[in-house]
This record gives sequence, C-alpha cells and structure tokens, in this order.
Amino acid sequence: MKKFDNSLVDAQATPVDPVVPESFSFDEYQAYEQELFARCDAFRKSTSGVLVYRRIRVAEVFSFTCRDMERSLNLQLGGLIKSMQFKADVPNFLEPWYGIGTAAAAYGAEYIWMAGQAPATKRLFGSSEEAAAAEPVPIAGTSIGKYTLQMIEYFLEKTAGRLPISFCDVQSPLNAASNLVDINQFMMDVLIDPDSVERLLDRLADLVIGFTRVQEKILGDTLVRPGHGFASCRVWEGFGMSDDNVVMLPDEQYQDLIIPSFEKLGLALGGPVFHSCGNWSGKIDRVKRIDGLRTVDGAFSPQTDPDPNPPELFRDAFKDTGIVVNARIVG
Repeated sequence: MKKFDNSLVDAQATPVDPVVPESFSFDEYQAYEQELFARCDAFRKSTSGVLVYRRIRVAEVFSFTCRDMERSLNLQLGGLIKSMQFKADVPNFLEPWYGIGTAAAAYGAEYIWMAGQAPATKRLFGSSEEAAAAEPVPIAGTSIGKYTLQMIEYFLEKTAGRLPISFCDVQSPLNAASNLVDINQFMMDVLIDPDSVERLLDRLADLVIGFTRVQEKILGDTLVRPGHGFASCRVWEGFGMSDDNVVMLPDEQYQDLIIPSFEKLGLALGGPVFHSCGNWSGKIDRVKRIDGLRTVDGAFSPQTDPDPNPPELFRDAFKDTGIVVNARIVG
C-alpha cells in the first residue's frame, strides 16, 4: 500500500498551466457545468447515490500565490480547463482563497508572509478569557477581509459572472480560536474556563456569519455550496467548515462547548457541513448529533492523509441518515 508522501508540497494537488481570462472558453465551461447540473440536482433530491468529483486543487493557489489575485485566478482557470479532461459528475469552481486567519483579523491579526509559504498569523491573546473580553471589528472592515472581497469582485469582473465561485475559507469557530489563543492554553481553558471558551466561540460564529452574508450578496447566483474543500454546486446547500481540532477534545467538552457555535454558524448559512483532517472516526457519534448536519468530509487513503479514516465505520454510521459523506481519496 502506498503511503503519504511528506516530500510533496501539497499531496492533493494537480499541476496545471495558467490561463488568462481572455483565452478561457466561457461558453465551453458553462455548457460543461450545465451538463453536470442535472446529476447534481438529482443527487440533491435523492435518498441515496454516489457522485464522483475530480477536484483540481492547484497547490500555488493555497500557498503564496493567494497574495496575487490575478495569478490565483489564472491558475484556477487552468484548473477548470484541466478538470474537463476527467470523467466526473460535479464541476470544479473558483475560490477566493486568501489564507487561514480571516476571523482572527477581526481582532487585529495581520498576515505574516514567509517566502514561498502560505500566510500565517501570530497568536494575539494569552487566554480565552482575554480573547472573549476583546472587542472585534467586522471582518469586512479588516485588511484581510477587504482583500478577500476585492478578490471576489475581481473574479466576477474577469469572468463576467459566468463561472461558479465559492465563499472564502473561514474555518470553524474552534479552528478560528486557535488563531487567537495558543492551542495548548485553549485546551486548558476548555477544562478550567469553559464560560470564556463558549463566549469566544459564539462571538466568532457571529463574525463569520456577518462576513459570509457580505460574500453572499456579492456572489449572487454564481455561489456554490458548501464551498472550500468540498464537492460543491449552485443548487446544493450548507456551509463548509474545517473543525480539525475536534480530535484533541474530550467528547463531553466537544458536545457542550464546541458544537453550539458550529451549529449556530452552519444553521444561519444553510446547514452545517463538517470537515476534519486526520482520523476523526472516534468522534462520529458526536458529529452526527450536530443539528441540521448536511455533509461530513474525511480522508480515506494513505496518499490523502497520513492517518486516513476507516471507510467501514463511516459507511455504517451514515447510511440511511440523509447525511452526505464527502470522501477524499487521492490515488
């Protein structure tokens, strides 16, 4: 069995050639998207079934190139062209990805750019109590938020609003909190100061809801859901969030402190959609309890993730639930 190749910059990436908007065949891709639309719509209306999504993930887009919206768009257009070479049921889409740290920007975080790397942020608070007491500003008013919205406007302008586009990648309240408070301290706070943790996560949910509403208004009918990292379509519903730190939390604390903000955010935007890297099969029972849960995502091959999920557990847990399993299987 092949193993995860840690020498790769991005194990889930596909090399593509950039394409400028002036050379992109919009009519061809629109026809392609429309051809697959019926399959996606039928899947939405059915109680069972399987769709194949051949995601073209461009490594540079999710690294330093996110700082250059023109280059990002050209690479993603190349990805759309490449995607049509593969037999699939779900079309690829454009994404205004601009790093992880969007919600942290509301508290004053600014990106740090290392050569050849995706942007990073520094932790701003010594504890969840400090973070919960701070007064954030709306994400749309921050430098990171403004750039993301400018990128969306740029994508719409250059494509004349003819291509599918998702939200940016904002992460779950739990993941966003780790951009504000050192993760070791945050995990201690879960046990010794749960009230501050709960207040912080609830505030983060509100901030993301507000920023996503702004994106919704700009994107209009180009918007695909659930968004970043998930197979997505204009007729699907839900809001995708990465909740990777779930594997480090006791079940009781995850249920009582973390899920409420995840639910609040997801339900406000069409239904929660859950992702975690690694093997999160031990949390299936808790994740299944998320109110309104539409989709879950996990890795199911060692080429996708060094600790992939056992498929049998997901098959047995999610059959006959109406919850979609978005299975990532590189190789």
